[in-house]
Amino acid sequence: MTKRILNVVSNVAHYADPAEPTGLWLSELTHAYQVFDEAGYQQSIVSPQGGLSPLEPRSLKFPFFNKSAKAWKDDPAKMALLDETAAPEDIDSADFDAIYFTGGHAVMFDFPDSDGLQRITREIFERGGVVSAVCHGYCGLLNTRLSNGDLLVAGRELTGFAWVEEVLARVDKLVPYNVEAEMKKRGAHYKKGLIPFASHVVVDGRLVTGQNPGSAKATAKKVVSVLGS
Repeated sequence: MTKRILNVVSNVAHYADPAEPTGLWLSELTHAYQVFDEAGYQQSIVSPQGGLSPLEPRSLKFPFFNKSAKAWKDDPAKMALLDETAAPEDIDSADFDAIYFTGGHAVMFDFPDSDGLQRITREIFERGGVVSAVCHGYCGLLNTRLSNGDLLVAGRELTGFAWVEEVLARVDKLVPYNVEAEMKKRGAHYKKGLIPFASHVVVDGRLVTGQNPGSAKATAKKVVSVLGS
């Protein structure tokens, strides 16, 4: 059976201050998409509201705008996938073996309280599928509860964009909250790598998380590994 992946992207185009743009960190989608494609997986893209997923301008600049991101940006068919993402109500979770949350600071605003994304995540996880996220994508796991009422992240090891990385990226004054701290409040066992921005992935059973943009490819490879085991 061909495995099926649901990629999650944001609909948000700016921080609380409209003069500060944000959006999808493109390489976090493209690196994983390429890994899943090479594994022969079928892929779909969903967002909290459906429709357009704006791109984070900083992700389109050196050194982040790499070969895979450029190839996507230059491909009208690929860009059309981000113009017309599905909405959660369009998604039957039974159609997917894994969910993968992309990042970019935009997701801090629309991932955490999306009832639709929470439903899909819970159903995939409880059916034995893989839940994964990279960078700020773990904001999408903050408030997801299982059918028994427990938070999905409680008592589980995970990683995601660290507070020290927010400071080093000089966006600590722009972000709406400290997601690392919020994860710890929810009982998650947060783990970060020794070197900021270096690839770091944490696997806890069927929960696979990567710390930062540089972790997207390794995170996707771990998802493939877990799905194949």
